[in-house]
Amino acid sequence: MNNFVFTQKIYSYLLAAYRWYLLTPQRSLDEAYQAALQIKSIEDEHFNGQKIDADSSIYSSSMMDYFELDLKKQLKIARMRLTEFRASRWFSNESNQKAARKTGIEYPSADIILEKLRFIDEVISKYTVADPEINSAIVTQPQIVKVDEVATQKSPAPLTTPSPNKNIEQKLKPRRKADTTGVLPRSILGTISRLQVELDPNSEQDVVQSFRQAQRRTIISIRFILLLIIVPLLAHQLSKTLIVGPLISHFRQDETANVFINFEMEEEALAELQRFEERLKFENLIGLTPTLNPEAIEDKLKEKAAEIAEEFRGESANAIKNVFADIFSVVAFVWLLLVSKQSISVLKDFFDNLVYGLSDSAKAFIIILFTDVFVGFHSPHGWEVILEGISRHWGLPANRDFIFLFIATFPVILDTIFKYWIFRYLNRISPSAVATYRNMNE
Repeated sequence: MNNFVFTQKIYSYLLAAYRWYLLTPQRSLDEAYQAALQIKSIEDEHFNGQKIDADSSIYSSSMMDYFELDLKKQLKIARMRLTEFRASRWFSNESNQKAARKTGIEYPSADIILEKLRFIDEVISKYTVADPEINSAIVTQPQIVKVDEVATQKSPAPLTTPSPNKNIEQKLKPRRKADTTGVLPRSILGTISRLQVELDPNSEQDVVQSFRQAQRRTIISIRFILLLIIVPLLAHQLSKTLIVGPLISHFRQDETANVFINFEMEEEALAELQRFEERLKFENLIGLTPTLNPEAIEDKLKEKAAEIAEEFRGESANAIKNVFADIFSVVAFVWLLLVSKQSISVLKDFFDNLVYGLSDSAKAFIIILFTDVFVGFHSPHGWEVILEGISRHWGLPANRDFIFLFIATFPVILDTIFKYWIFRYLNRISPSAVATYRNMNE
């Protein structure tokens, strides 16, 4: 009777989950439609049906910050739900639709779906930039232009780093061409152009704008790095505590579950029990403990064996939980990368400015530190510890052949890629850093 009730509960849960899966396209489209309605209501009520513009002079800056925050929230919901709608529609097929009708689910007509999609696209197409803050932080590297082109400009292009003098000089620096000469030396023309930039009244405004862009880029990059660390960790812990843990504990009963999931755990448990027995006999022989007869020793061994079995049964269950929790963590990490493409662009630009802005000695120091740690003479020991830790984390036996094969191939491949990067890119961008690296490495 209990088995029948349990089966009925499992069936009801599975049926509810399947209905939720079948309703995913409709639910996602409705949520995106509601978000678009919210944006449209703000436009009609406060902006006379026009686009929500940050440069609008109708409201104060505080009010515009409020409207922009609400706009970002609704745009994010609409775009995420549209992505979910497309993905769920891609997995949907005719058999799923038949199953939905059998379970009492009625999908809306194609005209209603198309009308909602048209309305959503009409609303969110006005806002081609998903995040104005991120978009303003995405700046390209300054390109070197000709002196005569700079001289004809009224003001220089916006700078991209907070160092005004250095970037003005870099922007005014003439492009090198082989075997080209002019009427006047390039240094004189460069000095004249530099004076024009310094006397331009808009130069100060450009420098301030450049500093603000660099500040926003730094804030967004640090925030995104923290998200890349915190979100997978939270997904791992929450899924392990709330989802995976209860399911494993329910289906893995303590009485019937295997104590060991690999032979290494069994060997470790037997070695621990053997050490306990030898210690017990030794203390009994030298008189540190009251004299025990063989029956008493056997009872203590049984208690210790039960304690060890309970401990390793918990470790086995924890290893299984780690496998599924890590899957949730990877899914959360991939999802974060997919929905943060603009943040990734900002982060790449941030690292480019950070790395290429270092001095030659600092670049050489970081390169030597990285290569010695991961591909140096002592790196095999570190890789061995890492692989054994991962195997223990997932409850897998440490395969020595695989570990040795990995150590013999992966660091070599990594070293080859790193040397190619030095030869192909760093040698072209910063030859002096490569020369410093070779001198320090020798």
